[in-house]
Amino acid sequence: MDTVASKDGTKIAYDRRGSGPALVLVDGALCCRAQGPMPELAELLADRYTVYNYDRRGRGDSGDAAEYAVEREIEDLAAVIEAAGGSAFAYGSSSGAALALRAAAAGLPVEKLVAFEPPYVVDDSRKQIPREWVAELQALEAGDAIRYFFTKGIGLPGIFVTMMKLMPAWKPMKAIARTLPYDAQVVGENCFGDPMDAAQWAAIDEPVLVVNGGKSPTWMKTSTRSLATAVPGARHREIPGQNHVIKAAAIAPVIADFCR
Repeated sequence: MDTVASKDGTKIAYDRRGSGPALVLVDGALCCRAQGPMPELAELLADRYTVYNYDRRGRGDSGDAAEYAVEREIEDLAAVIEAAGGSAFAYGSSSGAALALRAAAAGLPVEKLVAFEPPYVVDDSRKQIPREWVAELQALEAGDAIRYFFTKGIGLPGIFVTMMKLMPAWKPMKAIARTLPYDAQVVGENCFGDPMDAAQWAAIDEPVLVVNGGKSPTWMKTSTRSLATAVPGARHREIPGQNHVIKAAAIAPVIADFCR
């Protein structure tokens, strides 16, 4: 494990493996560098990249601050990119893709970005996320916050969350559940059913690939296509047979094909 200090002094922990051009992996909700899809993905990509897999603020071995702002998470990513040599490719998944997109729009030195299914909602094809969800997530205890996030945020059936409580991943997810309001703020106004506002992405001038799974729900496919249209010069790709929990072996060749 290595660490780097973010602009506000917060310690950000990361693992580095492999050799080649720098590639930074940006996790989604309830994931950290020790759990979730990124460890396996880093292993698959380490033969062609120097892969940086980091703990987002408030997770794993990274620190946090008394008050949260999306700008601090962008500064965290900037610090990791600086540690990687000053510029890097980036892959973001789910809310991590939303964070990477906001970082690119803020001018971070991202050479190319692959964004997998940022959880935007741009139409009325699903039950809408409550506009108060940041405050409601902040008020809930860990287990209840996870259930709220998956049912009202992602739209999964409650029985799915009940079954998750029996799985080994439940305990580590509870340990970082307090960061769920962070993810909600990163997604911002893009999840309440309104059409995508292209102006927020106008400053992005690096190549972007927006990806979704062929088995993902219709609302998510719609939002990724809308995003690809809104980001200047972005490309879109759908991976057959995959959903929001995409297999590392399915996304790794897509990243490698685009980031070269």
